[in-house]
Amino acid sequence: MSNYIIIGGSSGMGLEAVNHLAQLGNRVYATYHTHPTVSDNNLISYHPLNVLEESLDFSFLPETIDGIVYCPGAIQLRPFGRISPSDFSADFNLQVLGAIKCIQSILVQLKKGTNPAIVLFSTVAVQTGLNFHTQVAVSKGAIEGLTKSLAAEFAPTIRVNCIAPGLTNTPLAASLLNTDQKMEANALRHPLKRVGTVQDIASMIEFLLSAKSSWMTGQILHLDGGMSTIKTS
Repeated sequence: MSNYIIIGGSSGMGLEAVNHLAQLGNRVYATYHTHPTVSDNNLISYHPLNVLEESLDFSFLPETIDGIVYCPGAIQLRPFGRISPSDFSADFNLQVLGAIKCIQSILVQLKKGTNPAIVLFSTVAVQTGLNFHTQVAVSKGAIEGLTKSLAAEFAPTIRVNCIAPGLTNTPLAASLLNTDQKMEANALRHPLKRVGTVQDIASMIEFLLSAKSSWMTGQILHLDGGMSTIKTS
């Protein structure tokens, strides 16, 4: 049994990852912020955490952690001229500094883990320029740099990899997929002709945390239906 912590495990990709990893027999510690969450699975425990706070309390964790997944994120799609510097700062604080603080806070426990791993999240918009994505692309571009830098620094003890999804059907993307017409139009933008699912993401998280990926670190995995690499028309 491995011990994993999922930051932002109360909805969307994080929630699916929590349940998926626990179903495989792992002990999962998950955090929530605005949505108090409980589970009837005795392998899952939920704990409140606000990653924007200066000091983070991880006293609920055991002495050994085998992996951390950082899921908090935001999608604010607006023209560049309508995004204030403070908007960029707020996004960076949530998506980048939050991840940094969480990793630093549990680094001692991670180093004690078995084949320990860190999984971070980017977006297809970093490698593929998309209209109105500057706010999220700036933060996630930093995450990709963080991934590679930490992978170099933590090798060979801790592996660090990053998932860069395309549009995925989660509550975060609800406004983009809330009608059949929007769902179909967005599906057709991807070479594989569908948007991503939380199950797609959870399966990749499982792989990156497990020994199946034990010779992989510093990688950005483009889980995006082919959008970032191929064109079919």
